[in-house]
Amino acid sequence: MQTQEALKNRRSCRIFKSKSIPKKLVTQIIEAARLAPSAINIQPWEFVVITNKETLGVVASLADHGKFISNATACIAVFCKDSKYYLEDGCAATENILIAAQDLGLGSCWVAGDKKDYNDKIRQLLGAPIDMKLVSLIPLGYTDTPARTPPKRPLKELLHWEKF
Repeated sequence: MQTQEALKNRRSCRIFKSKSIPKKLVTQIIEAARLAPSAINIQPWEFVVITNKETLGVVASLADHGKFISNATACIAVFCKDSKYYLEDGCAATENILIAAQDLGLGSCWVAGDKKDYNDKIRQLLGAPIDMKLVSLIPLGYTDTPARTPPKRPLKELLHWEKF
């Protein structure tokens, strides 16, 4: 799949099949995440791949808008060391995960982690050090459900040349 095609077709998926994802594909997704840009090339990220159904259920119960995580085959928790630009860096890695998952034929959804009440609970559950911030949770899985295509603002409404 080409990059533009993956960008145009990527949608948030909340319904997953029970089919497992080969570790090779998950590794490719993490490889895409680690290639994200980061401020001063600090690369503050660490990734925890969760496949255990019980742990997925606990994460889902903690995430206020992520109850569907329990139905995913896997979930990637994106953590970043608490640094000046951890959120920007972690978001860049998260976006790469979403695009790579689409490219590999997997459904995904960005679930917030930063500034959420459950941030520390999930950090502890997954054994991340205290200086790590949970940036996002990304459930992954195969899906048959066609993703909704939400309307996007036309380019002519949001593109400005030289001045706003």
